Amino acid sequence: MLMLNRQTGEYEDHHFREFADMLREGDVLVLNNSRVIPARLFAHRAGLHTQEGHETTGRIQVLLTEQIGEWEWKVLARPGRKVLTGEKLTFGDNALHAEVTAHGEFGERTLRFEPIADFYAALDQLGHVPLPPYIHREDAASRGSVAAPTAGLHFTPEILQKISEKGIQIEYVTLHVGLGTFQPVRVDKVEDIHLHTERYTLPESTSEAVNTARHEGRRVIAAGTTTVRTLEHCASIARNGRLEPHSGATSIFISPGYKFQIVEALLTNFHLPQSTLLMLVSALGGREHVLSAYKHAVEAGYRFFSYGDCMFLS
Repeated sequence: MLMLNRQTGEYEDHHFREFADMLREGDVLVLNNSRVIPARLFAHRAGLHTQEGHETTGRIQVLLTEQIGEWEWKVLARPGRKVLTGEKLTFGDNALHAEVTAHGEFGERTLRFEPIADFYAALDQLGHVPLPPYIHREDAASRGSVAAPTAGLHFTPEILQKISEKGIQIEYVTLHVGLGTFQPVRVDKVEDIHLHTERYTLPESTSEAVNTARHEGRRVIAAGTTTVRTLEHCASIARNGRLEPHSGATSIFISPGYKFQIVEALLTNFHLPQSTLLMLVSALGGREHVLSAYKHAVEAGYRFFSYGDCMFLS
């Protein structure tokens, strides 16, 4: 674990088991408790006649990325170029049926599923948890995000207990992570970047803890960029500067120049170049400080990607 002083730019190498020692009594540590749903599905095409008279069939991989209606989802389809608007897809042994209602760039499609009694039970039966391609192990089913909020993966019950015993308050938000968070930047201007909308919940205990900490001058520390985005979005819509418990959706994009209202420190993994996640981290830690720390991380052999090492900006 790399610790970066975001005021001075100084950094130090540590082990994550020392994380509790870097916190102060009275800090509020907020984590994202969303879990990954089995969002990767395999479908068979029911067949559609093209203008040339050919019937389209075959096996399609579908990754659910964002729920936009009761039965409508945005998805990534592979091979995307072969999935046409109006086409019918069948999942499993006739367990799920969907129609392709729209298509976009980079393999994006919109599916409208036929209503069934328990959609998520069908996902549990048919779906697979999408793991990064560099992870080679069996996946397991759960429910919530379509990508893991990976900063929380570092915590064990023992570390959380040690943090709590030191007088740090641990709270949670829920942000269902979509793939848009991790996609590379494909535009030339920052103002042209638009993130996918993601659903979140701010519980009453968390809003009260954050409000009290801010009033008393105590730090609010976010575990993960998804937690940062949730808290800062809630601050942006708060009345009289006080958070209120609620659920909603956010597409907030944070880049250098952003003025943070709540988060004062951040635990996060190392992010790839040309990502909105690295832009968020640079907004909090300062671009030059972060890039200097990243240079050291590369030279020191820190692991990047979702299951890699982490960095604490304080």
